[in-house]
Parts: sequence; C-alpha cells; structure tokens
Amino acid sequence: MEYINPIPLLKEHHLRPQKDLGQNFLVEAGILSRIVDCAEISPDAQVLEIGAGLGSLTFFLAQAAQQVTAVEIDPNLLAIARHTTAACKNITLVEGDILQVDLGSLHLIDNYIVVANIPYYITSAIIRKLLNSPEKPARMVLTIQEEVAQRICASPGDMSLLALSVQVFGAPEIVLKIPAGAFYPSPKVDSVTLRIDLYHQPLIEEEKLDTFFRLIKAGFSQKRKMLHNTLSAGLRLPREQVNVLLTRANIDPQRRAQTLSLQEWGTLTDCYLAQN
Repeated sequence: MEYINPIPLLKEHHLRPQKDLGQNFLVEAGILSRIVDCAEISPDAQVLEIGAGLGSLTFFLAQAAQQVTAVEIDPNLLAIARHTTAACKNITLVEGDILQVDLGSLHLIDNYIVVANIPYYITSAIIRKLLNSPEKPARMVLTIQEEVAQRICASPGDMSLLALSVQVFGAPEIVLKIPAGAFYPSPKVDSVTLRIDLYHQPLIEEEKLDTFFRLIKAGFSQKRKMLHNTLSAGLRLPREQVNVLLTRANIDPQRRAQTLSLQEWGTLTDCYLAQN
C-alpha cells in the first residue's frame, strides 16, 4: 500500500489547521516510519493512536499492528483520515476527545501500545489520564515538545512533579528528534518522540501511591523553598514534626524538592505512613 500525502485533501476540503486544537500534522513519510520503528510494534499488537489528524501516522501504524484504534476530536478531519487510510482494513476511527473518552469502551487488549502526535497544550493531561487509567498501556510513544520531554526524563537536581509522576510508572527515553519541516504547519518549538516503557508494577506500591502523590505535590508547591517549609505548609504540619520526618528518611530538611530522587520520595512516603 502506498502512502498518500493528505495535505492536498486538507485544501480540497477548504480546511485549515486549528491553532486552538494544537493542529500541527506530521506528514513526512520517513519520520512517520521511524516513529513506528521506535514503537517496536509486533504483528499481533493493538495500537491506540491519540489524534488521528489527517490519518498519516494511522496509515503507517496499520502496516505494523494487528489493529489500530484512532481517536480524533475534530469531525472535519475524520473524512480526510478515512480517505488516507481507505486501503487499511484494520483501523477503527473514533470521534471524540481522548480526555473524555472512557478507555474501557475502546475494548483495548492487554499490553496495547499508545502512539500519538500530541497537541502540546494537553500533553500532561493526556499522560496523566493514561497512567491513572485501569487500562494502562504497555508502552507510550509520544511526539511532544522537546522541553516537556526533557522535563519528564529529568534526574535528581532537575526533578519535577511531572517527572516523578511519570517515572514512578515507567522508564522514559527520548528516542527521536523531529525537524519542524516534518509538520504542516511547522511548529515554532522543537519536537521529539518520547518512549515510556511502563513497569509491570509502579515503583511505589499501589496502596502507597496516594500518599506519595500527596507528598510530592506538597514538596513542589513552592519549589524554590526548602523542603521543611514546603512540606510543613502543604501537609499542614508543624515544622518540627516535618524535620523529624525528613531526618528519619535520611533527608536534609534544607534540601529542595527537585534534588530528591524517586527512591528518596519512596523512603519519605514509608516514613510518613509509619508516623501516621
């Protein structure tokens, strides 16, 4: 099957990319093929694509996977996506907002893979939904803004709430840099493809995750301040009690949240639960 560049179809339908929906369409065949390679899709795999757009990536995914379910919020684009992927019989196109769609209703099989070119302004919300869903994927391969990907891959010293929220569930890695010219229209920011391989179990035990997230949200509430101040304010505890907690976890109370490793947050979670 031959890939059809869908940009002329966009013009035929008198449509323009909508900035408010973050529509920058990946259309370069070589890049689309490399993204699919990065996803390591087996012939029996099911893929969930978020944002089918013009159907370009959908077409390439269908060559590798057994089944592709592609969700697209813009009904005007679905006609183009259907045309672009008309030769593929293993694609289900779904109209809807992925943030509102019940993933269970998509009948995803175990160990499904997410591949997506995500609108930059909802990157965090989409990742959060996927990681918090009972139907978690085995792997996510996301084309996103390079700055956000670097934040997700951060190590202690530059950690963030987003980095910890992802790294507790899986291992992130930037696997591909994408030139602006691969998109239509070309974005003003640099883009990369981020691969996140999810662990079979989170690095923090399931029953402790709520406490873990409560602690890291408190810790990063004022990340320029020292931990004993941010945790005291965020947890509504006396500073002296927080100092005792941090000391038990072998963490200097004068450190800042971004310097702690995931393992240290895990130790702090254990100490907090033992104290309460």
